Amino acid sequence: MKQYEKVTGTPFVGECKNGSFNAPIMFDPGDRWEYGINIDWVGKAVEAVRDQSLEVYFRENIFAPLGMTDTGFLISQAQRARVVPMYSREHDGSLKSMAFEMPQRPEFFMGGGALFSTPRNYMAFLQMLLRDGTFNGAQVLKPETVALMRQNHIGDLNVQTLKTIDPASSNDANLFPGMVQKWGLSFDINTEPGPAGRSAGSLAWAGLFNTYFWVDPNKRVTGTIMTQLLPFADGPVLKLFAEFESGLYKAVASA
Repeated sequence: MKQYEKVTGTPFVGECKNGSFNAPIMFDPGDRWEYGINIDWVGKAVEAVRDQSLEVYFRENIFAPLGMTDTGFLISQAQRARVVPMYSREHDGSLKSMAFEMPQRPEFFMGGGALFSTPRNYMAFLQMLLRDGTFNGAQVLKPETVALMRQNHIGDLNVQTLKTIDPASSNDANLFPGMVQKWGLSFDINTEPGPAGRSAGSLAWAGLFNTYFWVDPNKRVTGTIMTQLLPFADGPVLKLFAEFESGLYKAVASA
């Protein structure tokens, strides 16, 4: 896809330009699983059905009810001053500061990313998913909707290792190497118990700048870790994430 964008001038989806949606599908739906701009298309569908931008729809129907006052596509000057600086991992393992900003005058709001948030805010969202759609007295989703999201929706297909096409942005990535993984409605599903404590059937995914989360409905545990670092699937961050998850489960077990 990166070569296609270069040859055709199609903008990368992270630029938040509508021309990104001119990208062709890589194969017929149902043939295989692939990471792509699928959820961005879903965002477009939500905007069309509700006749609202995702910025407004998310704020009114998700963020405000859950008290997520520090979450949104567009940020104030005060919030901008609190954005954690971005770093890149150099070949010698050191960190180098780098300039990065998400467009604040986008042509479209990404259904699949580009939100600003905080760990505390995002934990409210994860708690909502853990508690079948309701948290702090606000019902954001119906229990049956959350149950549907937790199910495998790719049949006999499996989630595959994400092979990098841009080593500066991402390493090869696989949340559970060697394990059969399925895909729910926007979540990776581990089919076996995870090595750091999570149950089989837990939900997880990640953000490009090495942000990771999981929801374990069986043990009623959820967590997230957030950094501002490239490339994705950074070894030290993944190690820290595993240590954090393991420590959390041990703490829960001993409580």
